[in-house]
Formats: sequence, C-alpha cells, structure tokens
Amino acid sequence: MINTTEKDSNYQDLDKMSVLELLTNINKEDTTVPLAVEKSIPQIESLVKIAVEKMQSGGRLFYIGAGTSGRLGVLDASECPPTYGVPFDWVIGLIAGGDVAIRKAVEFAEDDMEQAWKDLEEFAINSNDVVIGIAASGTTPYVIGGLRKANASGVVTGCIVCNGNSPIAKEAQFPVEVIVGPEFVTGSTRMKAGTAQKLVLNMISTSVMIQLGRVKGNKMVDMQLSNHKLVGRGVRMVMAETGVDEETATALIEEFGNVRKAIENYQQLTKH
Repeated sequence: MINTTEKDSNYQDLDKMSVLELLTNINKEDTTVPLAVEKSIPQIESLVKIAVEKMQSGGRLFYIGAGTSGRLGVLDASECPPTYGVPFDWVIGLIAGGDVAIRKAVEFAEDDMEQAWKDLEEFAINSNDVVIGIAASGTTPYVIGGLRKANASGVVTGCIVCNGNSPIAKEAQFPVEVIVGPEFVTGSTRMKAGTAQKLVLNMISTSVMIQLGRVKGNKMVDMQLSNHKLVGRGVRMVMAETGVDEETATALIEEFGNVRKAIENYQQLTKH
C-alpha cells in the first residue's frame, strides 16, 4: 500500500500551468492543512500534557528527524530560548547527519537505525525526558530506531507523522497523525506535510512554554532582549503592565535586563 504522502498529486501537467495557476492551486491545497491538524488536537493535547509533566520534573524535550522534518524540529527547538528565555538544553532538536544536514542533505543518514539513539546519548538522555520523532512518511529508520531505544530505556515517546497507521506511530507512546493527503508535487513532503508539522510543533512548544509559566497574560516576558526591536517590545510590555512612562520603562529594562524582572521589581518597590 502506498502512503498517502507518496500518492500521485491531485493535479496533472504542472509544467503546463501558468504562474497564477500554480500559485492558486498550491494555496488551495495549503488551506486543507489546518483542517487536518484540527482533527489531531486530542492527540496533540495528550502529548503536550505528558511533556509538561516531565519538564516540570526537570526533564527535557527532544525532537529527532531527518531532512525537512529534522530541520523543522531544529528550528522549533532553536527558537525556544530567545522567545521564552529558557536554557538551550530544555528543548533540543537533532537531525540525521548532524548539524551539517541542516543546510545540506547527508546521503543515507536517515537510513541508520542506530544513530538517533547515539545522538541522544550524547545528551545523557534519561527517563525524565520526552522524545518526539518527526517524519512525514512515518517510516524513517533514524526515527524508528531512536523511538524504539527510547521506549526500551523508559523514556516517553511521541511523534508527528502524516500517514495513518505508520511504523513510527506504532512505536510512539503518544502519536500525532496529521493526514494531509497527496502533495501538490507528488511526494514533495516539504509542502503540505512540512506545513502540518510546523503547525503542530508551534502548538506543542508554545503550549508547553505557557504551561511552564514562561508567558504572562499574552506576553513573552522572558524573551531575550537581543536586538533593538525586542528591547522596544520589552519597554512597551513594561509600560502596559505597570502604567509607567516610556523613560521609566526603558530604565527598568536597562537595570534588570528582562521584562519579567523589570515588572516584578517595580511592583515590589511600589508596594512599600
């Protein structure tokens, strides 16, 4: 049986379409992705809840994947520290072939059943952690092997796949299956499947960070103030939360270097 992500496109003769036809049809296919994700929310909820539970107890969240899926995991993990001010080892993305594979494909790296666990062992993976395998096809050996070893070692496992009843989903304790159907370009899973995986990763990491207290109201109060735009955003957050003017908010940011600390210290001072 052919996986749905490998089935022939719903569109023929792409090379004969105009630019407008191509863009319109790609967009038409893309609109189906959020609807597919919506059907998987109960699965995502279960995975988020166990991830929060483990991380509240000192665990970490690992993503493992190959190709586009691996890159998406690395991207999501790398954005957590600047966005939420968390340590760089809270959420870790691993890609088959190592960091060089982020920019350039490493031939046959995804076919190694043993390598993912070796990569995880470099971080002293343990039973407090959670490993999420990401693979559009649901058949990537690198991910299967990693989840299998994680299960055997008492580590909680989840996955994000885009085919039903896949080998990876069978290995994962908390599978997330987002069935997006055939790609616009046959088999090009960087398209709808990749979009679905990105949406799910956004949902997972954002929900986890909010549950772990890294957001106040709807603000990223722990974000790293690493450029002028973010400093300006931080100043506005302090103004909104405390009612102080821009000059005072700027001074608070400069003194404490963090939105949360600026707000909390100002509120403590004004209590007395």
